[in-house]
Amino acid sequence: MAEKTRYTDEELEEFRQIINEKLVLAKRDYDEMMRVLTNQDSNDVDDTSPTYKALEEGSATQTKEELISMAARQQKFIQGLKAALVRIENKTYGIDRITGKLIPKERLRVVPHATLSVESKMSQKK
Repeated sequence: MAEKTRYTDEELEEFRQIINEKLVLAKRDYDEMMRVLTNQDSNDVDDTSPTYKALEEGSATQTKEELISMAARQQKFIQGLKAALVRIENKTYGIDRITGKLIPKERLRVVPHATLSVESKMSQKK
């Protein structure tokens, strides 16, 4: 029997559902981060009242920078998931971009936007 070169339509549909579920959660988390960053859920005057407590300002700035970094990572994750949906449409989803072989289902269920198998990823890091 020849080695499989792509996932079946049924398998692709399973992955589409996994990706769509993760996409909903990722977008919700991103929106929440953006609400916090833009003070949309706050009626206080933290961002307008003068404060003379340097340590609190430094801590607030660091927290905001960490949140900005997390939001950027989340946005990149969302883009990766959307790109995976395009690969499903093109029926190229789950194919290792280095070896051309199928990425194991177990990996795709955990990291649905993966474009490399674990082996390819490890050899790329060397």
